[in-house]
Amino acid sequence: MNTAVLIAGLSLGAISSFHCVGMCGPIAFALPVQHLAKGKKQFAIMAYHIGRVLTYASLGAIFGLLGRQVYIAGFQRWFSIVLGVLVLSLLVQYLNNKRRLQPSVFSKLQILVQQWMGQLLKDSRPASFLLLGMANGLLPCGMVYLAIAGALSTNQLIDGIAFMTAFGLGTFPAMLTLSLFGFMASISVRN
Repeated sequence: MNTAVLIAGLSLGAISSFHCVGMCGPIAFALPVQHLAKGKKQFAIMAYHIGRVLTYASLGAIFGLLGRQVYIAGFQRWFSIVLGVLVLSLLVQYLNNKRRLQPSVFSKLQILVQQWMGQLLKDSRPASFLLLGMANGLLPCGMVYLAIAGALSTNQLIDGIAFMTAFGLGTFPAMLTLSLFGFMASISVRN
């Protein structure tokens, strides 16, 4: 495992924390932990965040392995160029039309994940918090996509996992603090 991979993933996660608080903060606020005893509340919140990191690690495994296959096949250079052109064309399209292009399969997946999360938010069993965090890791997110690109570029299964795990751990302090102490802030501050 490469130390540079860990540092890069952790740094990206720490920088992404501000984005995570803004985008996933409402989910962290909505965790149904108010009625739980202090110890169970902390356990549930930790399970939620561990679930997010587990999903990121799983994505790192998939894309680290995919990057390895592209590298072995000798297409890495062309693959990088095609992905770069695709990202730039999507950006230009978005800036021109102010709407995002998303294949229908991703839209359907997003709806399924959101429905699953809605069901999990109604359940206060400990496993539900872990699953809720795992589901949250599957929601569309530009910073996660950027981290996936980093995992893909590692060209190694282990390094892909390490990069995405470090990314998740980099977001951990801000998101955990928000989950544990966010309820102390007034509604106007949260908004």
